[in-house]
Amino acid sequence: MPVRNAAKTLERTIESIRNQSYANIIEIILAIGPSNDGTGTIAKEYSKQDSRINIVENKSGGTARGLNLAAERATGVYLVRVDSHCQLPEDYVRVGVEKIIETGAGNVGGIQMATGETSFQTAVATAMTSKFGVGNAKFHYGGAEGPVDTVYLGVYDSILFKELGGFDEKLVRNQDYELNIRIRELGRLVWFTPDLVVKYFPRSNITQLFSQFFQYGSWKRKVILKHPQSLKLRQLAPPSLIVMLLTSVILFALKNAWYLVPSLAYFLICLAKSTFQKGVSVQLKASLFLVFITMHIAWGLGFLFGRAKIPRF
Repeated sequence: MPVRNAAKTLERTIESIRNQSYANIIEIILAIGPSNDGTGTIAKEYSKQDSRINIVENKSGGTARGLNLAAERATGVYLVRVDSHCQLPEDYVRVGVEKIIETGAGNVGGIQMATGETSFQTAVATAMTSKFGVGNAKFHYGGAEGPVDTVYLGVYDSILFKELGGFDEKLVRNQDYELNIRIRELGRLVWFTPDLVVKYFPRSNITQLFSQFFQYGSWKRKVILKHPQSLKLRQLAPPSLIVMLLTSVILFALKNAWYLVPSLAYFLICLAKSTFQKGVSVQLKASLFLVFITMHIAWGLGFLFGRAKIPRF
């Protein structure tokens, strides 16, 4: 688990690991990045309580770097990736190990069940489990079991992971998708199963959400440049939206009001998708409208204009 500034969620995540029904968890490795919220203190306290918990210093704070440092320390047959903002069900590791043995896959994962604890988080969670919000990747909302492009988190074949050199440390985001490309190129499966459902607690304000999706777009472009064959049509939707919005506004300024129609149509679609949500409050619908727009525009801007900087160690 890569951990950085996760004091609010770390205890819950660690407890969900310690409470697993799978009996053969031999080590729990936390790669701790520079934090200013007491994350390190919480991790050290847990390492005193549970001898399986090992702490690795991740000076860079980078997710890929932290995961690789933890994997280097690991001795198990399988590597189970965990996010410090998530909560595992009790049977997560057991089911994951059973599936990877059954399928012979290089990586097995399931559903990222976005869960809100505040009204804004609930709006983000609703958008993140919607095809309109995040596209048609199964790990967002579920689907039939089988081979896929990528999954949330994952249970990895340790030997394969190390043969591939782990995660690409030049990628700040999207490093899991990129590794799954290499796993598939080697002829191994990336396997999705709806039997693995992990609670994920999304960003809690609009600024954090915009930054997160801007980075997603920026680093997705980096991955596509590295693996052009991985490009999916759905990934062109957000940057195409930005081009359409900018073109619409420019032509409106130069010509006439009719050129604003495509932009207005997009916002009306967002409004409709938010308004016709069943069983939610007016406040949540308003937040959802804002969240949809933020996610789409931030991702598109990041893809087109984001300057994804390669970390230095």
